[in-house]
Amino acid sequence: MDALTGAGRVVVKIGSALLVDRQTGDLRESWLAAIAQDIAALKSAGQDVILVSSGSIALGRGLLGFPPTALPLEQSQAAAAVGQIRLAQAWSEALAQHGLTTAQVLVTLEDSADRRRYLNARATLATLLAHGAVPIVNENDTVATDEIRYGDNDRLAAQIAVTTGADLLILLSDVDGLYTGNPADDPEAKHLPLIDDITPQIEAMAGDAGSGLSKGGMKTKVMAAKTATASGCAMIIMHGAEDHPLQRLRDGARHTIFQAAGDPHAARKRWIAAMKPQGVLHIDSGARRALENGKSLLPAGLAQVDGDFGRGDPVVLRAPDGTTLGQGLARYTAVEARQIAGHQSAEIEDILGYPGRAVLIHRDDMAL
Repeated sequence: MDALTGAGRVVVKIGSALLVDRQTGDLRESWLAAIAQDIAALKSAGQDVILVSSGSIALGRGLLGFPPTALPLEQSQAAAAVGQIRLAQAWSEALAQHGLTTAQVLVTLEDSADRRRYLNARATLATLLAHGAVPIVNENDTVATDEIRYGDNDRLAAQIAVTTGADLLILLSDVDGLYTGNPADDPEAKHLPLIDDITPQIEAMAGDAGSGLSKGGMKTKVMAAKTATASGCAMIIMHGAEDHPLQRLRDGARHTIFQAAGDPHAARKRWIAAMKPQGVLHIDSGARRALENGKSLLPAGLAQVDGDFGRGDPVVLRAPDGTTLGQGLARYTAVEARQIAGHQSAEIEDILGYPGRAVLIHRDDMAL
C-alpha cells in the first residue's frame, strides 16, 4: 500500500472500542499485541510512528465502579486519571515486547492554540521520535474543560499530524471508509475509495456529528481530513477491529484515502512565511552560511535583535549586508535573545539562570 509504505512519519488514531471490550471493560489483549507487532514492523522499516490512543476513561470507569452510561465531567476526569495509568502501562508492555520505548504525551486544545505550547509540544515529540520512541498521545481529560477540549480524538490526531509534519494519518474506525450515505441506513450507499478534494458535497455525505457508526460520527473524520490534507498529510479511514489492521492495510484492506494537498514540510514553510513578523534577528556571515546549508540558528551567530517578541513569535532573519533571508519562529523572547546573542549554547544556562534550548530557531521552524 503505497501511502503507508511511502510515509516517513505515520500517525495512527485508535478509538476506545478497538482497545477496550465494551461488555467487560477489559483491554482487548490479543488485538493490542497484534497492532504492537504492526507498529514494530513500521519502525523496523525506518518509519516514525505516533499513536493517538483513546481508552483511559473506558478503562478507568470500570476500576472505579462507574456505570456504563454518560458520566458527568468530574467522574469522566476521575476515570481518565485512573485509566490513563493502565492505558500507558498496556502500551508500554506491548511495545516493549518488540524492543520499543513508549512515551506518554497528554495535550489539550490550548496546547495547539498557544504558539509557545505548540512549539514545546512539537519539540518534545520531535526529540522522542529522533530517539526512536513511540509517543502515545491522548487528550489530558483530567484537567481539560469543555472550553479547552478537542472533544474527539479524530481532530486531535489531525492536529498531531500537522504539528509533527506527518505524511500519513490513519484513523482506525468501526467503518471501512466514507460512503455516499450511512451504510447502516442506506443499502444503496456506495463506498468511496479515493477523495481528491473535500467538496461541500463530500462534507454533506458525512452527515451530522452524531451520525455514522463511530463515536463523533463521520463528520469529525472529514473535519480531521480537512485539517490534515491542507497541511500536506494524507489521511486514511479504515476498519480497525480485526487483528493486525496496519498489516491488513498494507495487504490492500478496504479503506478511503483523502489525498494530501502537497508536501507537509512545504505547507509548514508556507505557513511560517505568511505570518506577520514581530521582530528582526541580524545574523553574522557564519550563521548565514550555516542557514543556507540547512542548519539551525544558534545564539553564537546572532549579532543584533530588533523588536519585542515572545517565544514562538515569527521574526525576520537578516544577513550582514541587509538581505532578508526569510523568517522563523523564535524559541526565546527578544529580551532573552539579546542576552545570549553571540554566546555559545553551552553558556545559556549561566546567562539566563536556567537551561534553555540549544538553538535560537530550529531549521524546521524556518522559511528561507
